[in-house]
Amino acid sequence: MAKIEFKLNGKLVSIETDLNRRLLDVLREDFSLTGVKEGCGEGECGACAVLMNNEIVNSCTVPIANVMDKEITTIEGFSETNRYKNLSEAFEEEGAVQCGFCTPGMMIAAESLLNKNPNPNDDEIKEGLSGNLCRCTGYNMIIKAIKHTIKDGEDK
Repeated sequence: MAKIEFKLNGKLVSIETDLNRRLLDVLREDFSLTGVKEGCGEGECGACAVLMNNEIVNSCTVPIANVMDKEITTIEGFSETNRYKNLSEAFEEEGAVQCGFCTPGMMIAAESLLNKNPNPNDDEIKEGLSGNLCRCTGYNMIIKAIKHTIKDGEDK
């Protein structure tokens, strides 16, 4: 057991835990942040995606020891931003949400992409989403939602 301190959704937090625990489990079990989902448990599906120092990571593959002094943003933290509000509206308008299981990870992937490239083309959007699986919508509606967000801008 060791004490780990990090910034979680803008707030400094600390936890005493086993260093081998997955970030996914700590977020869900210790901080009750259930927007991160366990899909595959192998870093292949993106359901557990979070931002670590503004870079997308699959929290199911990150030991909590690697989070010391880092900044973690989950869908719950991202949901407080203007870009989230715009993406959420665009996802709804474009029919990019069906069952909703992949949506938090897709939203985090879109945020990661738009942080690096505010005006991506279709191929860049596809690449930005490539680590996230969706079995319901296909990807065309999700791509349209991201393009819709770009067109509308952040200050809607």
